[in-house]
Amino acid sequence: MKKRIWRWLVSAVMLLSAAVFATLSIGATDEIQTIDDRMAIQTGNISQGSELFAGVDDDFLPVQTPLTREELENLKLYPGGMPFGVRFMTDGVTVVGFSDFEVNGKKINPALSAGVKRGDVILRVDGTPLESAADLTERIENGNGAAMTLLCRRGKKEMEIRIAPVYCAGENRYKTGIWVRDSGAGIGTVTFLMPESGAFAGLGHGICDADSGEPIPIRRGSVSDVTISSVVKGTAGDPGELKGYFNPGKVGSLLGNSSFGVWGVYSELPALSCEPMSVAPREEVQDGDATILCTLADNVTREYTVRLSAVNPTSDGAKCFTVTVTDPRLLSETGGIVQGMSGSPILQNGKLVGAVTHVLVNDPTTGYGIFLENMLAKMPVVKEG
Repeated sequence: MKKRIWRWLVSAVMLLSAAVFATLSIGATDEIQTIDDRMAIQTGNISQGSELFAGVDDDFLPVQTPLTREELENLKLYPGGMPFGVRFMTDGVTVVGFSDFEVNGKKINPALSAGVKRGDVILRVDGTPLESAADLTERIENGNGAAMTLLCRRGKKEMEIRIAPVYCAGENRYKTGIWVRDSGAGIGTVTFLMPESGAFAGLGHGICDADSGEPIPIRRGSVSDVTISSVVKGTAGDPGELKGYFNPGKVGSLLGNSSFGVWGVYSELPALSCEPMSVAPREEVQDGDATILCTLADNVTREYTVRLSAVNPTSDGAKCFTVTVTDPRLLSETGGIVQGMSGSPILQNGKLVGAVTHVLVNDPTTGYGIFLENMLAKMPVVKEG
């Protein structure tokens, strides 16, 4: 069998300074029925000059090639279950709101009038790529009111919007009336690791835009260790959450974000709680007893009992089966599945079968899981002889 290694794409050195905070979704919601098991993520501005986003050489581009059946059957991975923190920069800046301002006694909003919408991602200004929110602000304020062309991505389409900043005498600067974000941070759970390369994957769903539900294009990111400080117990209609904080320093790089999870590479591996395990192909996953690995406020990764049902071996999405928590300890502490447990590895019959992804809003004891095979299908890998 050919050996597989993971090769990663990461960009240049940048610094995340979370000077402004807002709440984002770290995954897509499913109307009112389910919510991804997620935590609030913080957003802020970017400035130059830090090692937080230093990573792998840009020449190492990820190549996505599906695993053969033989390769899947011979693959062994270390289950995760430990929390991890991510800080990331987006590709372009995202419009998160509008703020009217007064000119000659009238409230105006040039961006809104020009057709900019909340959720638009501004990629370029007059043909030049944007580096950050601060970069956009500088171009607006230093343009002396000259009209500029924004290249925006709205959903899967790109469009150009012509906008003319207007001088605001009260603030002595040119403005367009938009709020944007260019970065974020959040907490999730590691699904599996490959210690030989430091590669890992987690969440089981993407870090998604709260408005569109689409995975946020991530340009570069860093990984930090996390300490869980408390647990908010979930109740019907009010999903709970793991609360925690980032430990100082960087232990790895975040390198990709898809609808089936995030992936990256550790430079400093976390402690491993299990020996490597074989991966179960989707057809081997069965209705019945299983366990999950997750970390609560004692910051010890533990194994808890669950039951799998409604297993759909043909599913190629992120909701492949139902996960119901049966462990009295976990029910007592969390009420079931809470935000932040997303990515918790699921074990059955001595194999790694998948990860927790969502929780039912009206029943926190129950959620959904994704086949590990589906997560692997989105991970960028290359074959070597």
